[in-house]
Amino acid sequence: MSRIGIKPITVPAGVDVKIDDGNVVTVKGPKGTLTKSYNKDMIIKCADGVITVERPSEDKAHKSLHGLTRTLINNMVVGVTEGYSKTLEIVGVGYRAQKQGKNVNLNLGFSHPVVVSETDSIKLDVPQPNQIVVSGIDKQEVGQFASEIREKRPPEPYKGKGIRYLGEYVIHKEGKAGKGAKK
Repeated sequence: MSRIGIKPITVPAGVDVKIDDGNVVTVKGPKGTLTKSYNKDMIIKCADGVITVERPSEDKAHKSLHGLTRTLINNMVVGVTEGYSKTLEIVGVGYRAQKQGKNVNLNLGFSHPVVVSETDSIKLDVPQPNQIVVSGIDKQEVGQFASEIREKRPPEPYKGKGIRYLGEYVIHKEGKAGKGAKK
């Protein structure tokens, strides 16, 4: 039995869950609405403020979908109540970010500034010139957007300059002189 899949999801007050034909789950809460369709084989039930996910058989495919479906629905419930955020850190001399309206201008050592715009579901915040906070209600979308910002200048292994997640550890390499120079 799936340890995660059998756990029930408690629906907090103020959250409305609707399950339509074809396993289309709509979760509506104080921060917004999320809709996602799941595999038609999974059995999703909502009763008395508790969502349960069951699998129809012990097939390998059904076993693998059981925990995944439960986790994705739980992420939807948490997203519409609390939301998700990822913090990016900019490391490097002269590297910084500025918020101008719905855009964030990034100075990353290029000859031009890199502009990143907010979307309808993703909000950007710059609490300090070397930090960017990406927030929204969809966990997958927040992670993908933060990853795309990080790709603009990933941390390089020699000095560690670039954009990284807050708390991410970058392994440093030795320079040319450390490899055993000839005498």
